[in-house]
Amino acid sequence: MYKKIIAAALLLAFSANMTFAQDYQPSASRIKANVGYLASEKLKGRGTAEKGGKKASAWVAKQFKKLGLQLGNGNSYFQDFTFNKNKHNNIPSRNVIGYLDNGAAYTIVIGAHYDHLGTAGLFDGKYPVGQIHNGADDNASGVAGLLEFARYYTQNGEKEPFNFLFISFGGEELGLQGSKYYVAHPTLPLEKMHFMLNMDMIGRYNGERGIGIGGYGSAQEWPAIFKDVKQDGIKYFTDAAGKGGSDHGSFFVAGVPVMFFHTGGHDDYHKPTDDVEKLKAVEEASIIELGLKLLGNAMKYPKLNYVGEEKK
Repeated sequence: MYKKIIAAALLLAFSANMTFAQDYQPSASRIKANVGYLASEKLKGRGTAEKGGKKASAWVAKQFKKLGLQLGNGNSYFQDFTFNKNKHNNIPSRNVIGYLDNGAAYTIVIGAHYDHLGTAGLFDGKYPVGQIHNGADDNASGVAGLLEFARYYTQNGEKEPFNFLFISFGGEELGLQGSKYYVAHPTLPLEKMHFMLNMDMIGRYNGERGIGIGGYGSAQEWPAIFKDVKQDGIKYFTDAAGKGGSDHGSFFVAGVPVMFFHTGGHDDYHKPTDDVEKLKAVEEASIIELGLKLLGNAMKYPKLNYVGEEKK
């Protein structure tokens, strides 16, 4: 009897360790929970210069700390900045930056903006002022994906041949303000960046369309990296453009190869109806798995060779 109890205890401990060991794998339930918080009424749409936006940035920093990421901007996770837009001057915002130092020569940047329209007060009547725009897909889904990548690379027990810089940008909805500020004031030299992966609206996978992956023409090596990469339940297509209406465009213009994940537009885009109930979390988890495969292939190359617009 005693031996049976010991055996059962060992089996239970082994199972618990296996569960813990696999906790770094992309998780649909974790994605849904994170999007649920960021797109909750409590954060009131994460508007730039609104309390909800500041709360969202603080929450992302808290997640970075939990995952063991180093402070990405000196002695802080925050990179504060101000900008002017339309009739509004000195609008405050901030990027949230976490760093995983693997002692490598080059760094992979993974980004997603946390801001959304909030209550639309800075958009000069373009959207219904006073209504909360929760932005579950745009871009709580991207931030949830960012955290899954951060969890994977901090918890998988491997020391990758590249460092990782995780950036959640502010002010994207008002003209890519956070990423523009970052490339003008980088915390790491831009020439030391292997490439930048950006996720913006990855929570509404449509099986007929598939996920679009931009930036395919921004590095000589992308075609070889993408060759034969597949993911069950997910189809994708590529687009050569390095520019675009999201934060990867700022890095591309600054000479960094890019990759951009986007599941496409929908009727709730920039409307108060972009809520967590419409999120496709299982598919988003599979999209992150696809991304991990692509990053794994990209890490087989010592440094990607940037291809700018003039060479296309």
